[in-house]
Amino acid sequence: MPASSLYLSVSTRTSALDAVVYGVDIQSGDVRGDAPSYALVRYDGDDVARDVVSHRKLRRLIDDEGPAIVATDNMYELAADKDELIHFLGTLPAGTKLVQVTGDQQPEPLSRVAKRHGIPYGKEPMEEAEAAARLAAHNVGYEVSAFTDTTTVKVSRGRSTGSGGWSEDRFTRRIHGSVKKRAREVESELEDATLEYEKDVREAYGGFANAIFTVEARPQDIPVSRNRSGDIRVEIERERRDGIEFRPLAKRRDHVLVGIDPGTTTAVAIVDLEGEVLDVWSSRTSDTAEVIEWIVERGRPIVVAADVTPMPETVEKFRRSFDAAGWTPETDLPVDEKQHRTRNHQYENDHQRDAMAAALYAVDAHEDQFDRIAKKLPPGIDRGEVTARVVAGEESVEAVLAELEDEGDGDEETTTHEPRELTAEEQRIKELEKQVERLQSHVTTLEDRLAEKDDRIDELEVELDETRRKERREVRRNREVTRYRRKAERLEYERDEAREKVDELEQKVDRMKALWKLDHSNFSDVSAEKEGLVPVKVVEKFTKGAIREADDQYGLAPGDVIYLRDASGAGRSTAELLAGFEPRVILKEGGLSDVADEILFEAEIPIGPAGDVAMQEVDELAVAREDDVEAVIDDWHDRAEERRRDRKAAMVDQLISEHRAGDDEV
Repeated sequence: MPASSLYLSVSTRTSALDAVVYGVDIQSGDVRGDAPSYALVRYDGDDVARDVVSHRKLRRLIDDEGPAIVATDNMYELAADKDELIHFLGTLPAGTKLVQVTGDQQPEPLSRVAKRHGIPYGKEPMEEAEAAARLAAHNVGYEVSAFTDTTTVKVSRGRSTGSGGWSEDRFTRRIHGSVKKRAREVESELEDATLEYEKDVREAYGGFANAIFTVEARPQDIPVSRNRSGDIRVEIERERRDGIEFRPLAKRRDHVLVGIDPGTTTAVAIVDLEGEVLDVWSSRTSDTAEVIEWIVERGRPIVVAADVTPMPETVEKFRRSFDAAGWTPETDLPVDEKQHRTRNHQYENDHQRDAMAAALYAVDAHEDQFDRIAKKLPPGIDRGEVTARVVAGEESVEAVLAELEDEGDGDEETTTHEPRELTAEEQRIKELEKQVERLQSHVTTLEDRLAEKDDRIDELEVELDETRRKERREVRRNREVTRYRRKAERLEYERDEAREKVDELEQKVDRMKALWKLDHSNFSDVSAEKEGLVPVKVVEKFTKGAIREADDQYGLAPGDVIYLRDASGAGRSTAELLAGFEPRVILKEGGLSDVADEILFEAEIPIGPAGDVAMQEVDELAVAREDDVEAVIDDWHDRAEERRRDRKAAMVDQLISEHRAGDDEV
């Protein structure tokens, strides 16, 4: 296999040229000042467009075009501090990344990075911006991230419900009902999109005060938009990380230890020098070449380990392929020990567990050696490279360091005569070419084994395809069943609520109808058509609660005849509340307080004793004869006129007394 072909098959590099890349650098001013300007380069892989823009225009261009990458050599040229940087990241369009091409927490000079990757570089801001754009387009640099892929959708009130009180109860109930309705619509949309979410609801008078959905998806993947209208608002916010995170655009291949469990199912585990499990995988159909390719994509093996001794022939072939050191236990690892060593890690089957255990025990066995190597290394030396040469190449640390130092000195002496430094891509190809040479020695062996397996694979392919189709159908069916079950439960809940509401309204209608179905047998002078009757609305006590309860049950409206079954004890606010309904007349049992009597008198609301009116009651409702009601009203008007005359007379007497008192003093 040619080296270039192998490189393409295992590269994890993704193209950044499927969309536009912005390169940005400070042209003048400072981001902490009032008006910084930026050198902006727009690069699409072929054409380069240059411009100088303000910070505001840069933000507008990013929002309008949504470039795949905004590249810079220093992320703090776009934001004054960490908080502003997080805000900037939160306002980027979906799919747009901020990339720092010079590194992560400890960036390098842009000139050095550009030289290493063969990118033209100049010191002018526009030239630095172009270098940043071209580097990002070649997957050089680190994505700057402050958010996870978890999104919070919050449905809440769009306006305040006020400080309370009877006049605001129905308004509050309406708002909370609107929030509840919108929350259910959001839940239905998330269900239809088959998104995983958790819901937290805070119930309130009449519905929901708010509902918070924690969705395992990015905002652009959620079928709900941020808005505010009338009584409700919907807010969408991505979950923030604890700090700023840097993620390389291209995967780095570090030195690793590999555990392999061969057999009908081949399992492989990748572990770094610190013992962290990086990846684990198993397959029943992959051949040796595919396993090697999978390992190459994830690291450069220093040690290849097995969980049994002696090392199986298959594992030994993998070890030779990578020129790695081998490790096996003194005796086969017991199952309970493998279970204990891998207890803190996830795996899908026993084969993956055995491969993982082999790699972890190999790390344990080399831990002291790794530490000794690390302590001898001066700053700036690649630990993985030295460790690989010591462990796999059986060289001494001192010899490796001396060789590296000699290579460094030689480079310095011939700097002006050496060709340019290889780019990362060229260096990668060079490494793979060396690896291809090693792999070719095993081609014959692999081909023989592949020929033996081909027949067996052909026999199993039909069975495997059918099994996969059945599994896919089963998964789809289960997913649909789950979605429809949730939807059915939600609809049943809505149906039950609607039925309760209907029952409540029907009961209220029945009470209202009862008013017109009364048997007026006690009214001998009423005609067969039952004319001359007036409905009476009963209030049990002269209190705010009783008045509101009556209004909820059958409604109090201007012109009503109200019967106070107990008129005592009312104060000013209670009398004002009742007067606000503007009743035609109030029929009372018992005496009114002076304050309540004065308030109702000033409101010109007639009041009379209930005993003067013949009434017939059914539950909370009653009827009375119109003539009796008119008589009470006329009587009140007569008494009211006399009361006004008495007041005027008292006022005249008082004025005369005050006038006489004034004359006596003179």
